[in-house]
Amino acid sequence: MRADTDIEQIMITIIKRFLEWMTVKEKLHNTNSEPPLVKERDLWWVSFGENVGSEIDGKSKLFSRPGVVIKKLSRGFYLIAPTTSKKKEGSWYVEIRQEGRLMYVCLHQIRAVDYRRLSSRLGVTDEEDFKKIKEAFLRLYQ
Repeated sequence: MRADTDIEQIMITIIKRFLEWMTVKEKLHNTNSEPPLVKERDLWWVSFGENVGSEIDGKSKLFSRPGVVIKKLSRGFYLIAPTTSKKKEGSWYVEIRQEGRLMYVCLHQIRAVDYRRLSSRLGVTDEEDFKKIKEAFLRLYQ
């Protein structure tokens, strides 16, 4: 009986998170503003959302986490790699340093995003770190 109750509570929590994300996503979608000035190497807070399975989720009320702009695809559409502060190793991750803190760029979670998912610019990645990111990306996806 306890296992059923635990599963029910987990499901309720998951459903609540998805409903919260849908509310945020609707607000983002209905935003009517000009795209910000975004460049490759920029680090932005990005609303990645509440995702499925092993897909990386955002945190906080905006379901966001820092992401590195890998490529500007158009004026308001970008290829972005999310980051994590948890130490990660392997070919899918690139360790960078941002303002003295270690971050790990998650190359297996790269996605194209609309400008409305961007909330604030955190800074710009170091040229050497960005070079490491691009080289690792090319090794994985060529």
